[in-house]
Amino acid sequence: MPERMTEKEQLIFDLIRKNPYVSQQELAETLGLSRPSIANLISGLIKKGNILGRAYILNESQQIICIGGANIDRKFHIKDKAQLGTSNPIRSTQSAGGVARNIAENLGRLGMDVTMITASGADKDWSFIEESSSLYMNLENVTQFPGMSTGSYTAVLDANGELIIALADMEVYEAITPDLLLKNDALLSRSKCIVVDLNCPKETIQFLCDFAKNHDIPLVLMPVSSPKMKRLPEDLTGVTWLITNRDESETYFNTEIKNDEDWKNTLQKWLSLGVSNVVITNGKLGAMIGNNEEGIFHAPSIPPEKIADVTGAGDAFSSAVIYSWLEGKTLLDIAKAGSLNASKTLESPYTVRQDLSAAQLQKDLGE
Repeated sequence: MPERMTEKEQLIFDLIRKNPYVSQQELAETLGLSRPSIANLISGLIKKGNILGRAYILNESQQIICIGGANIDRKFHIKDKAQLGTSNPIRSTQSAGGVARNIAENLGRLGMDVTMITASGADKDWSFIEESSSLYMNLENVTQFPGMSTGSYTAVLDANGELIIALADMEVYEAITPDLLLKNDALLSRSKCIVVDLNCPKETIQFLCDFAKNHDIPLVLMPVSSPKMKRLPEDLTGVTWLITNRDESETYFNTEIKNDEDWKNTLQKWLSLGVSNVVITNGKLGAMIGNNEEGIFHAPSIPPEKIADVTGAGDAFSSAVIYSWLEGKTLLDIAKAGSLNASKTLESPYTVRQDLSAAQLQKDLGE
């Protein structure tokens, strides 16, 4: 437990509660103290465990920590039928993306307190991401690496919004090492839950599995693609959620999911490896969700009225699953919320739908 605060420390604590980004100079002017005195008092609050360092994160607000990809999404929409070996007329868009970042924005829009930990370049791409994301998440714990490029994802989509090919430059995320995360030890150890995508190195995923188990913190693992399934540890004991799709699960177990029985059996294999809760999505066929306590259920997909863009739909599904689970919902309600948020995101031209909020999600579910 944090130590008892002095009268002056309590005054500073209360001001920081109102504005976590208040400067030391502003605190000094408000309280009639010198800036060095304020710095010493804040240092004392950090040592006592009342606040958690940079950005003055108060030790009363448990954060959801999202770790992994935060990159530029560039989308090239082909206007007519795609033709290989020649020039195709397109329209292009650019937005902030990345699995962990997309989930962080979804959760931030749903009213959750979210902190993003990632690695980036010190470039214009990161400035764009920062400007697009800072309203929904705390970015004070991002580490910039001059000389490296911020992650990027380039997608070519057909006239119906379906993906033709995608190109991913994710080299910078190899810098998200256990040593980098240990610099955020205090923040991680007090988190509400940790969400990590497989853009991170395998040793980092293993570190977080051990860290979460040792600190009794819920951990959500987010695969990114089939090739990166090899980054999963062999022992998944202590992992709270694994949200994966059919291709990723088939790749990991070197099997095929041909019918509902295969689908259920594959989910059961994940549970046997120690994961507490598992989702396997399967496109238009919906999702299978389950755990050892409540069983395994099929949740149908919710068809969108019209697909505007497929990018971000899987992240929208995962975000609503995490949000609904933290709200204490049943497995079926959790899966329904995920399917609905994915459907609404498919109807949106944005990677994260712009009308998302806790009230809007509840309204959508009611309809």
